[in-house]
Amino acid sequence: MTTLLEVKNLKTSFFKKKNEVKAVDGVDIVIKKGETVALVGESGSGKSITSLSIMGLVPSPGGKIVGGQILLEGKDLTTLSEKEMCRIRGNEISMIFQEPMTSLNPVLTIGEQITEVIIYHQKLSKKEAEQKAIELLKLVGFSRADEIIHEYPHRLSGGMRQRVMIAMAMSCNPKLLIADEPTTALDVTIQAQILELMKGLSDQFDTSILLITHDLGVVSEVAERVVVMYCGQVVEEAHVDDLFDEPLHPYTEGLIQSIPSIEGEIERLQNIEGNVPTPDQLPKGCRFAPRCSKAFGRCFEEAPQLIEKDGRAVRCF
Repeated sequence: MTTLLEVKNLKTSFFKKKNEVKAVDGVDIVIKKGETVALVGESGSGKSITSLSIMGLVPSPGGKIVGGQILLEGKDLTTLSEKEMCRIRGNEISMIFQEPMTSLNPVLTIGEQITEVIIYHQKLSKKEAEQKAIELLKLVGFSRADEIIHEYPHRLSGGMRQRVMIAMAMSCNPKLLIADEPTTALDVTIQAQILELMKGLSDQFDTSILLITHDLGVVSEVAERVVVMYCGQVVEEAHVDDLFDEPLHPYTEGLIQSIPSIEGEIERLQNIEGNVPTPDQLPKGCRFAPRCSKAFGRCFEEAPQLIEKDGRAVRCF
């Protein structure tokens, strides 16, 4: 499989007066063509800022990519102007955001919002774009697509709005689809449908997916490889089966043990003590050490490097 996206030593910081807060600190991610990679971690681990960095949407002023490269088929996105990024966003790379109600414009119809993307990137006429919008809505499971294009977002349920977001994201057959917690606000049945839909579209159009989530149950369903983040750094990377069979990092182990299981009876779920430290108050040594049951002296003094071996990577002594 050929490489589609390569994130190399990405560093994204936020600046307040003279203070630099490192939200993403030296992240490496490789995504092959047609592959689904999950980016996993608790809230505050840097997942969403990593995705916004790839899209060139780091909140500004204040936020800035300060180092590293983001290579899309060899082209470094960090060197492009805003005008050049506009041609790539929605066309070569698309993103589905967490909450579709805040991502969709409440005063425009569904049809107006989908056709806007198609007209901008594909230079089709309004009538052709509208026909394509209907086809896309049918593709994501709307039986009355020709009626839905005239509806406003508030008239649709959460699951329907998320389908609209997927239709919009897939409108230009992107090479990479970034899905940031796409099933968070949905009930379990709709979650399964949305994941199945994304998987099907990926297979159909050979689109690569970067799935950002804190839900390892979702990961086991759709991802091929998993990248685990903690405090702005990658702490483990592995094939999905290897990760669940034998997690190497204590943090990954804690995340897996905190998932409810339908096999056997567990009186109480495991939890990881403490909270993710804020980027401006990182501990000395290993960032996970204060919460780790296996930490020893060296962990509190020295920061471990990411060690790669046998197709896996782990940041742990």
